[in-house]
Amino acid sequence: MQNTQHRTVGQSLFHESAHLHVTGRATYTDDIPERQGTLHAAMGLSAKAHAKIKSMDLSAVKAAPGVIAVITLDDVPGDKYLGPFLHDEPVFADGETLYVGQPMFAVAATSHDLARRAAKLAKVEYEDLPAILTAQQGAEEKAYVLPPVHIARGDVEAKLASAPHRHDGDFYVGGQEQFYLEGQIAYALPGEDMDMHVYCSTQHPSEMQFMVAHALGQPVHGIKVECRRMGGGFGGKETQSWYFATVAAILARRTGKPVKLRADRDDDMMITGKRHDFRALFDVGYNDDGRILGVKFQYQLRCGFSADLSGPVGDRQIFHSDNAYYLDTFDILSIRAKTNTQSNTAFRGFGGPQGIIAIEYVIDDIARKLGKDPLEVRKANFYGKTERNVTPYQMTVEDNVIHELVGQLEESSEYQKRRAEIDAFNATSPVLKKGLSLVPVKFGISFTATQFNQAGALLHIYTDGSVLINHGGTEMGQGLNTKVAQVVAEELGVDFNRVRVSATDTSKVPNTSATAASTGTDLNGKAAQDAAVKIKTVLAEFAATKYGCAADEVKFRDNHVVCGDKASVPFDEFVRVAYTGRVPLWSSGFYRTPKIHYDFATLTGRPFFYFVYGAACSEVIVDTLTGENRITRSDILYDAGSSINPAIDIGQIEGGFIQGAGWLTTEELWWNKDGKLMTHAPSTYKIPAVSDCPPVLNVKLFENSNAEESIYRSKALGEPPLPLGMAVFLAIRDAIASLGEGRVAPPLNAPATAESILNTIEIVQAEARAKQLEKVTV
Repeated sequence: MQNTQHRTVGQSLFHESAHLHVTGRATYTDDIPERQGTLHAAMGLSAKAHAKIKSMDLSAVKAAPGVIAVITLDDVPGDKYLGPFLHDEPVFADGETLYVGQPMFAVAATSHDLARRAAKLAKVEYEDLPAILTAQQGAEEKAYVLPPVHIARGDVEAKLASAPHRHDGDFYVGGQEQFYLEGQIAYALPGEDMDMHVYCSTQHPSEMQFMVAHALGQPVHGIKVECRRMGGGFGGKETQSWYFATVAAILARRTGKPVKLRADRDDDMMITGKRHDFRALFDVGYNDDGRILGVKFQYQLRCGFSADLSGPVGDRQIFHSDNAYYLDTFDILSIRAKTNTQSNTAFRGFGGPQGIIAIEYVIDDIARKLGKDPLEVRKANFYGKTERNVTPYQMTVEDNVIHELVGQLEESSEYQKRRAEIDAFNATSPVLKKGLSLVPVKFGISFTATQFNQAGALLHIYTDGSVLINHGGTEMGQGLNTKVAQVVAEELGVDFNRVRVSATDTSKVPNTSATAASTGTDLNGKAAQDAAVKIKTVLAEFAATKYGCAADEVKFRDNHVVCGDKASVPFDEFVRVAYTGRVPLWSSGFYRTPKIHYDFATLTGRPFFYFVYGAACSEVIVDTLTGENRITRSDILYDAGSSINPAIDIGQIEGGFIQGAGWLTTEELWWNKDGKLMTHAPSTYKIPAVSDCPPVLNVKLFENSNAEESIYRSKALGEPPLPLGMAVFLAIRDAIASLGEGRVAPPLNAPATAESILNTIEIVQAEARAKQLEKVTV
């Protein structure tokens, strides 16, 4: 819902850096003018998934043209093992390699090209060790990066045994490369007295600050990390920027020169982790209406060689295993399998999409088994308003609008009419088959680790009336800085163009949380608002004394400070007067999310401040002879609360939806039998292109206001749109199911590539023939 009672908040203002983006003048880390003497770094990577390093001859590397320094693990002056939670990742390989692509050493040379060429000259002798490459293998061998997590309610075995209908199954959902347009990069500048200034493309400057300090073995106050903007992050720059920040800093300390480490795209993809792929096993019991009576899930997540963020990602998958549905009796086991592959990490949705697709797959299965429309089964399982409204983790759903939202989308997308038209089309089209799916999403907003739900800001007003705000969030194209500037402008009653947001800087706002979990605007917007309110309070008291009115009569609006009927002074003029009166024109702000708590021992509590709701209806057409498919139309209705900036919000919804569709249709990660990632470049890994977008894409914001006191009653936009892309995957499944008259549940794994679709078509056609033969025989 659009705010209409405010001057800047609720308006579709342009992205604050849009003019820089389109003219190519936006400064990213690689665009910062290089200091004289800057060196360039590259890393030497492992060629083995799991092997003992028998010898590593770097003499040719050191002797290569332009090389100034070469470092290995022995040259790390501080902590040699790092990690966001567990310090279980060596800066460089420690006697053995743990995945293909693991950094083994780093080179600093006089140019980027010379550094990369030199890194290829290492001579390494390996002794192969047993490698675990899949989540299933890790689960079978009980190789875990973290202990399994189990959550249950009720006697699930009894419910399954007594259910009128029951079936089990399993499916696989692949991972996803973040594929940010700007790759991983850090630029480290050594200063006086052991200071280190690191420009880094990262979603978490404070964590990079601490990582660098640990690696250098010095206090945090000597490290400054700065990020003006990123060319995309999607979770891939939440923790795993540390490889690049620390190596650049170590080389800068070693050489005394500025060092830039810009990873080549192939190296970037080989080194860094992706969205966790997983295998799900399920057993579900349900009644004639399709209502779930009991369900068991076992999730096997491929975590990679270290813990990274696999613990909270796995937890978030559990938290979203209900999606929009009430699960009365359930048993969920999450296995965090250790594998000799990249250490998987955050990706937009952070485990939530993995949980949502699991229950959606099961719901879709139930509908096929019963011969019902999947939307009918979804509605039968929705959370209630006053009953059937407690989540598996014992949080009561208090803001449920899924019934109204889905009802509106069903009507506006003409779902029932198109359902009938598609059935008629499929009945007369032997090769081309259409599919339709309407999928709801309920997504919890907050970091599940309660302590991260806090933010700070620093606000300055200058004597010309211009305003500078610094906050702990990072801008990666999502419009965070634009929204924060809107909030500050609204609070101070000034034009949007008077407010500027400066680069994220650990020396200004300390101990910040990552810009992740869809909390960027919620946290930093509130912190900036707090800073503005503090300044307004002091200025209002000064104005009341100066102009002879009550403090509560002082209003900041339309670029003026209005003191009841006593005075109306232009904002810039008033600020100058306040300065001469020695009134402080700066303030810090702070915010912590209320109400939330979570007990990791009992797996219960209120991990989320509120829920975002949305739904997508997608139609596809599939060529059953080639597996080729197209999205022909998608309709989306999204609950953004009272939107701060509808234009930016709709853009985020569109992008998230397409990214989610890409995850489940084209973006295939493939490792060979030796554990080498073979899809490590744009030539072998296909993200959605413009041609993959549906020709008809209708996106609307649901009329609603956040029930909780969020920033101007808005709701988050970062992650929840992505799982809406499941409507495309399930529409493809619907099209394939038509080959079995809709009564066969296609065993379609994700991503639904042309090959996967053709394999599934063969299985469905064979099952349909068997059923037909059975009827004839009877």
